[in-house]
Amino acid sequence: MGTSHARAYHRMKDDFEIVGLVSRGAASRQKLNAELGGHYAEFSDYFAALAQTKPDTVCISTYAETHATYAVAAFEAGAHVFLEKPVADNIADCEHVVATARRLKRKLVVGYILHVHPSWQKFTELARTLGKPLVMRMNLNQQSSGPNWETHKNLLRTTSPIVDCGVHYVDVMCRMTGSRPVSVNGIGARLADDIVAGQVNYGQLQVTFADGSVGWYEAGWGPMMSETAFFVKDVIGPKGCVSIVAKTAGGAGQSANVDAHTQTEAIRLHHATLGADGKFTRADEIIDVNDEPTHDELCRREQDVFLRAIREDTDLTAHWQSAIDSLRIVLAADQSFREGRTVKL
Repeated sequence: MGTSHARAYHRMKDDFEIVGLVSRGAASRQKLNAELGGHYAEFSDYFAALAQTKPDTVCISTYAETHATYAVAAFEAGAHVFLEKPVADNIADCEHVVATARRLKRKLVVGYILHVHPSWQKFTELARTLGKPLVMRMNLNQQSSGPNWETHKNLLRTTSPIVDCGVHYVDVMCRMTGSRPVSVNGIGARLADDIVAGQVNYGQLQVTFADGSVGWYEAGWGPMMSETAFFVKDVIGPKGCVSIVAKTAGGAGQSANVDAHTQTEAIRLHHATLGADGKFTRADEIIDVNDEPTHDELCRREQDVFLRAIREDTDLTAHWQSAIDSLRIVLAADQSFREGRTVKL
């Protein structure tokens, strides 16, 4: 994610100037710097970079356990922050980050990449036309190997797939229903011996909303994951259903393709109305997706949002609350699995 965001800032030279690239690993930042022309300052220590460069903005794309510390330090140094999701690896730190941004009057934009995807915006809009309650079914399993599996194992040191990926899709569910989540159930499984003790690399959550809507989300990482039905994005309501049809992105070998994770290709809208003869009165609609951004383009659009928030002094209160709520739900799912009980919110 850091690489994609750096590419965005590099392309937006009229709006942003990169003053430093920070990574603990020299090889990764040197490779990125070379790709971007090789003239940016490099740092291995975040706090040293913050003190030396005195940036107006900071983009944080580290593992979740450092998000809160790095974000608060940036705010206290006077910078606005673009922060990859989740805001933190626990609710207390998440709320502290938001409270610090509010207290110091700094902008905090969280990397909910689906917010800027036109097809996902349309998908959410159509879901809201289906009546209540809604049944929301979503997953994103990733069959990973080589460097991708190593990255996933590093992520598993502090977070599960349900927490890391789930905040995106739970956030979508909250926006589709416009209702308050009331309870969460979670299951999980440890499918590998070479991951950190006590962690699981597969999980599923089930969330119930106050309006009667229900949703499930499933996520798993690793070389053992199935690529059969790994890409499900489907919403059902009394008036019909809407689904993302991803013939290419949902095909074999695509679960590890980061561009495929947000691809839609087409949206199928089904109408449930029956006529006097008991047959459907309307055929399904296939809504072609003309604006299908790449992953890097979506990251650039996120930086457009960040830029406008700073220049136009956008009120981000609802955005912050959404980030807190979605994290609360996925952490409750993890708690539910580990404690073997339904968690009330």
